[in-house]
Amino acid sequence: MSSKFDVIKNELEALIKKGNHLYLAMIEDVSELPDKIKKQLKESKTELPNFHIEYDTWYSESLVLIKQLLPDRLDDFKRQYKDEKRKDISFLTYGISDYLYGLRTTKGYQEEVVADKSAAVVKMQVQNSILAAIETRLESSLFDIKEILQADIFDSELEAARELAKKGFNRGGGAIAGVVLEKHLGHVCEIHGLKSRKKHPSIGDFYQILKENDIIDTPKWRFIQHLGDLRNLCDHGKDREPTKDDVLELVEGVEKVIKTVF
Repeated sequence: MSSKFDVIKNELEALIKKGNHLYLAMIEDVSELPDKIKKQLKESKTELPNFHIEYDTWYSESLVLIKQLLPDRLDDFKRQYKDEKRKDISFLTYGISDYLYGLRTTKGYQEEVVADKSAAVVKMQVQNSILAAIETRLESSLFDIKEILQADIFDSELEAARELAKKGFNRGGGAIAGVVLEKHLGHVCEIHGLKSRKKHPSIGDFYQILKENDIIDTPKWRFIQHLGDLRNLCDHGKDREPTKDDVLELVEGVEKVIKTVF
């Protein structure tokens, strides 16, 4: 459990540090950094990243952590990049995506500037603040360590399933992977306050509930449905014998679901 916690903590610290450097790179591009900051960077031999090249990777990696650890701020984080609901472009609605395109809007015959690159600086600052809030949550006694513990257990069980398949115990490996999938989908339903009417719901019950409540889209629903079919193949002896490839496909699919369905 502690190793998983440390991995997340180290990854978060690296993202916060990178985010701060991207923020400084944006300021340098828009208005030039203060001499004091330049001196500090020079003394620490820190080179600022190329914002246009490195931001997208940082944004994608940050999204994954925020989805897992601070989901209530996810929409806010995305909005700083691009406000999908905006009706016009102003200083308030100008996003980081506009900055990346070099967008500049004006009005009137005098071409008074409405919004330009400088409007994105505060948006980058907000995104960094949201990441910093995750760090605070990790250190807080209110943080639910159950999520990290469960992730470690799932990793171990899936590795065991993979090893069983490699050694020819296909039904056993598939059964274990199926249990992990069922537990994860049940946990996601619990997180979103969704309950099945059945006393003992199955994988099919869980993914149907998630689809009906717009937690997963149709492609993910079909993907999980396919995994459920593979699990049934391993659990029931009426159909053909499951192959090693069937089980390995199931294990890899479950790993993907755990990382993408929250």
